[in-house]
Amino acid sequence: MTAKIIDGKAFAADVRARVAEQVAAMKAAHGITPGLAVVLVGEDPASQVYVRSKGEKTREVGMNSFEYKLPADVPEAELYALIDKLNADPQVHGILCQFPVPPHLSERDIIARISAEKDVDGLSVINAGRLATGQKAMVSCTPLGCLMMLRDERGDLSGLDAVVIGRSNLVGKPMGQLLLRDNCTVTMTHSRTRDLAEAIRRADIVVAAVGVPEMVKGDWIKPGATVIDVGMNRLPPEEEGGKGRLVGDVDFAAAKEVAGAITPVPGGVGPMTIACLLANTLTATCRANGLPEPEGLTA
Repeated sequence: MTAKIIDGKAFAADVRARVAEQVAAMKAAHGITPGLAVVLVGEDPASQVYVRSKGEKTREVGMNSFEYKLPADVPEAELYALIDKLNADPQVHGILCQFPVPPHLSERDIIARISAEKDVDGLSVINAGRLATGQKAMVSCTPLGCLMMLRDERGDLSGLDAVVIGRSNLVGKPMGQLLLRDNCTVTMTHSRTRDLAEAIRRADIVVAAVGVPEMVKGDWIKPGATVIDVGMNRLPPEEEGGKGRLVGDVDFAAAKEVAGAITPVPGGVGPMTIACLLANTLTATCRANGLPEPEGLTA
């Protein structure tokens, strides 16, 4: 049996299409256009590419895109004044600051400055606390994308045995909370877990987000399990001057011979991140205006 390959690009395109449909309906019925503000500090080339892509995708689904580019040496007070202004702007429903930022700025303090209701990256301590205590929260985009894929693949997740590998604030911890909310039995593991293989062999769902290339072996996977690989690791180049290939945290070639369904790297979880950012912006807009939350796009 060879696993079904979960096509993240196609899945993300479907999510964006559903967001666009609901944005159009919101405009027609209520005259409200969701707005996403992205703040870029400095000239980091990768960040510039990400910000450009986010702006394009935001406009494609019919939302307003507000982009702010600040110099690398911007004073902390100036950045905070901009965030305060965006927090108070009713046309802006989601705010994110593209990381990394220059060393004189604190990512933690920037996240704390953004209103929890507009924190569409789901990174604030307030949103983490809300998620952990079962309240309405803005959920980190990557775990939200993983949850959407799992629901699509498995339907009702109640009672399934899930293992999350990795304990980061960005993916591992919120992923565990989301699976608990969907009534999975969740085991949180990480690189120092004793007998990690044994924990994984019991799992109907495996979410790997540990950042170690091909750490999860094929014979660790329970036959028929659903494997979501969040890892993105570049191996050393095989020849001088070349680029090493990208691999996940799971040995894909071996695991796909055992699993029921699996995400590839690249082309699996990655494309879902921006799609879920747009979904979160729509959700934030609905909450700010007392409208029903978007169907099928929330945790």
